[in-house]
Amino acid sequence: MKKLLTLLLTLLLCLAPSVALADTSFDGSVVSTGASAITAPFGGVVASLSVQAGDRVEVGDVVATIETTKVYASTSGTVTGLFIQTGDNVENVSTRYGAALYIAPENKYSISADIEKAYNDSANKYVNIGETVYISCTSDGAHTAVGEIVAAEGTTYTVETTSGELMMEETVNIYRSPEYTSSSRIGRGTVSRTAEIAVTGTGSVVALHVSDGDPVERGQLLFETVTGDLDGLYATGNEIVSEISGVVASVSVSAGGTVSKGDTILSIYPDDSLEIEIDVEEYDLGAIAVGDDVRVSFNWDEDGAHDTEGNVRMISYLSNASTSAAGEETSTSSSDAVYKGYVSFTPDESVRLGMTVIVTVPDAEEATATEEAAETTE
Repeated sequence: MKKLLTLLLTLLLCLAPSVALADTSFDGSVVSTGASAITAPFGGVVASLSVQAGDRVEVGDVVATIETTKVYASTSGTVTGLFIQTGDNVENVSTRYGAALYIAPENKYSISADIEKAYNDSANKYVNIGETVYISCTSDGAHTAVGEIVAAEGTTYTVETTSGELMMEETVNIYRSPEYTSSSRIGRGTVSRTAEIAVTGTGSVVALHVSDGDPVERGQLLFETVTGDLDGLYATGNEIVSEISGVVASVSVSAGGTVSKGDTILSIYPDDSLEIEIDVEEYDLGAIAVGDDVRVSFNWDEDGAHDTEGNVRMISYLSNASTSAAGEETSTSSSDAVYKGYVSFTPDESVRLGMTVIVTVPDAEEATATEEAAETTE
């Protein structure tokens, strides 16, 4: 008897209207709920861009670099008084300490001299900046040095030593001749220490290339800066990296352009923002509801290897045809009433924005009948 009932029920299902047994399908496409911005952590000139719209990026990928301002040593010597660290604002540090760092020059002695004791010859009483001179202490000539005239005004001039050893505050004679002949004497002066060279800059430090006490050569790179302040005094270098995995939606800058801190570099559609947008016609509203589980098939995937499950997240209460783009009222007849629906799903690496899909809602009556048939056979 049970077998007969099952056979009759199956026959009835076969003879029932096709609409009652057919699944309901909707055409749709893969869209994004919105893009996320990657912003400049500091200002400057864009040195390079590594991506363009449509590219895929992963967390940690370098998407752009910002040019830095490089500060070099103006003289050879030793780094002293290093007051900056990476992340520091150079102007703020310089205001407090007078400089970002100091360099003690190799020519550690400075001589303030005049022509009063020059040999009585008019040529000896006219000195030139840049001249190489020879220095000897007046007491016994035991201390000697070689120097260069670095400043001259009226009857006074300044010499900085380039080699040799002298005593602080001792009096020395200055000569044009390395033999220290009296006829080449151009003056006399007092020895003092050469002042450290103050090194300043602008912006915030993103890279520091020296340490306190390091010897440096003239022209050596000391540190690099970028425009503005860094968040939390944290220097990330001059590379801008993506904090999001997804697809580049748009690029807002170009190489050579200037950006300020907080400016948008590019926008990315995050992987977790992908969903499916479908059109639901008015007469199909009864066949689909928020919360329904659905089957998602991709038109390119003929064998269905990438079919997946989804869930109806939202169906709009505004039809597409209720208002035009300009806000003007248009027809709202049943043939024009189409509502946007959105289906959440978990995409794999094959899914791309804009892909066309078919969303299928299993027919509820078919599912119920199948369940009843199964129960009857028990």
